[in-house]
Amino acid sequence: MGNKLNSLAVYCGHSFGTNPQFERDAARVGELLARNKIRMIFGGGNVGLMGAAASAALNNGGVVLGVTTHNVVAKQEPAHEGIELEIVDGVNERKQRMYELSDGFIILPGGIGTLNEFTDILTMQQIGETHKPLFFMNTAKFWESFSKMFMDMHSNGFIPDVEEYHVHVADTPDELFKQILNYEK
Repeated sequence: MGNKLNSLAVYCGHSFGTNPQFERDAARVGELLARNKIRMIFGGGNVGLMGAAASAALNNGGVVLGVTTHNVVAKQEPAHEGIELEIVDGVNERKQRMYELSDGFIILPGGIGTLNEFTDILTMQQIGETHKPLFFMNTAKFWESFSKMFMDMHSNGFIPDVEEYHVHVADTPDELFKQILNYEK
């Protein structure tokens, strides 16, 4: 079973958002990562959805690695206790390091940082630099507007072939993990 995804980066908000289901699903994702012995890579902060997912992973015996920057630590986010933490110089180095450490990516609700992180992976998929999968947690239909925009890009000729992307979408954490556990590298 050497094709299992062993390490997944979780991209998500450093706040909780307005819907309580975001936090519940983030915690369930962390729990399922731990229970399935999949290492969690994340932004390192003990805040918002990233903190909820990391805490749940740790509370269920998971392995969690945070990758953050000097500026983020100094400005806003306390490091999450109980994790291994790597501190790098800047955002681009952080994204590169998270990419290197991960077999794929879970995308929870989030803001501009989350959007930036996963669109980098989509760009890499488009130009053939990676086949690492993206798993979108579509809590409360959060990612539906992005999905519509993606398909509008396709129908307007800016994305010729949607099949070159390795994107999976689920409405519940349990459904998401069925996809993750059945994914073959």
